[in-house]
Amino acid sequence: MDIEIPVASPRTFSHIKRHGQHLLQLKTVLVAVYYPSAFGSGVGKDPGGYVKWSRETWLPRPRLKTAQGYGLFSGLAQWLAVLWFLVSTWFTKIPAFRNADLATHWPVLQDSKTSGWKIKNQPGSPPEGQSEEPVFPLIIFSHGMGGSRTAYSSLCGEFASYGFVVVALEHRDGTGPRTLINHPTEGFASAEHEKNTNDPGVKARFETVDYIFPKDNPMDTSPGNPQGIDGELRTAQLGLRLAEIDEAYQLINVINRGDGLDIAQRNLRKAGGVGASSRGLEGVNWSGWKGRVNVKQVTMVGHSFGAAATVEVLRQKEDFHWVKQAIIYDIWGAPLKPASNLEQHINVPLLAVNSEAFTYWEENFKTVTSLCEETSECGAPSWLMTVRGTVHISHSDFCILYPHVASIFLKMVLKPERAIDLNINASLEFLARVIAKPAPFHRSLRNGQILEQQPLEKLPTKLKPDEERMARRLKLEHEMRGRVNPKLRRRLKKVGGIHSDDNEVWMHFVPADEVLERWETRVAEAEDTNGSFGRQVSD
Repeated sequence: MDIEIPVASPRTFSHIKRHGQHLLQLKTVLVAVYYPSAFGSGVGKDPGGYVKWSRETWLPRPRLKTAQGYGLFSGLAQWLAVLWFLVSTWFTKIPAFRNADLATHWPVLQDSKTSGWKIKNQPGSPPEGQSEEPVFPLIIFSHGMGGSRTAYSSLCGEFASYGFVVVALEHRDGTGPRTLINHPTEGFASAEHEKNTNDPGVKARFETVDYIFPKDNPMDTSPGNPQGIDGELRTAQLGLRLAEIDEAYQLINVINRGDGLDIAQRNLRKAGGVGASSRGLEGVNWSGWKGRVNVKQVTMVGHSFGAAATVEVLRQKEDFHWVKQAIIYDIWGAPLKPASNLEQHINVPLLAVNSEAFTYWEENFKTVTSLCEETSECGAPSWLMTVRGTVHISHSDFCILYPHVASIFLKMVLKPERAIDLNINASLEFLARVIAKPAPFHRSLRNGQILEQQPLEKLPTKLKPDEERMARRLKLEHEMRGRVNPKLRRRLKKVGGIHSDDNEVWMHFVPADEVLERWETRVAEAEDTNGSFGRQVSD
């Protein structure tokens, strides 16, 4: 579902202006909701009565404007960016149907590899003591620089396939290549619209927010940048992100309360709205959502700058008391400020997953290590791991859609689909340890116990790039051998049981035994109460 609704209290963040306009404004919140769908999705007419089920395009609509935004973001000529998307992913669609009914079945215990794919079209039996309809755990996802609500559809879709409802934000803080804000009928015209219209008195239907380059310091995200980051801008952007995260949570609360029709009526992503499907939210069975999402134990997930926002959420416990665990992929730690007091220290379970390219960035690696240490000192388990052969975009759809770019220019060695698999497997293993059972994803969880591995004593530096390319790419001296060996080693290990020190994952930090034991005891006690995943209706 694609949802954009006006916020209750529109406001600005910081005094920063460009062309006389506040740069950072909160007017609406835009999310894509990924969720497990009911049997029959994709067959016959869709819930809105249309003969053909529809799917969202990966490149957000209007695609021309979005492609031009990517041109500005990347420094390419806008026409060249449009041409690139036109010949590559202009018509690519996300493999998920719009507005399908929410699943009402528990997954079977068998998996498709051993029992065949048809097993997935059969309902499983509810666990003992549980309701006939599962209640799905909630994830809120925050994207990184250059991202959008669709740029991580592979991750979000995988989580949804394991029984999560995932609310993926599209931030309006100037970190995406381009996002369009719809105005309600009473909205005021943007400066950009008034400048380009013959009638300045005409109210604009929407306004455009492009990527904001810090003034006089456009490369503040680069490692080793002598000017450092634009602290004022990044702090204000984090403030806006946290407000959007809270708005997204309140939105899903309204739906979970049984008032989804109110959301549908306020939705701006419908016929007549910019970037909207003509179907909007037609056909959504809102009654089927009542009490079906666990809104009391939310997992916060973020990539890069979104991971920094995730840490800020964990620091502000009073405002985000409903976040009970977090996953951070390739955190960009530079915008983070140290906790001002002990009350701000992270005290919920944390999983940090790095790409190999980001692990070599020493200053950033120290930041993420300190976060894990801080969490452990507060009595919550934390893990830090690296997926080998990966780069920063390996956590997103970009490596899936543009594998040759990732391979040739960024020297990514690991197969993109395998990188996503390892991210998901580690994340599910983490959640299985820290969330009380039973949860729907436990029923279909199959992985290789990634988090059981022991931490490295010393970080290998075989693929460490030169300083000027730090965090951007890997270094392959013998490129052909570097690309063939990982795949060959996996096959030998699978077929012949050959052990190799060259694992796909490096562990750097694991919780002490006593920390993990105490937490697992807490999880077991919560499970015994049988309330953690009971039918939840928000207040």
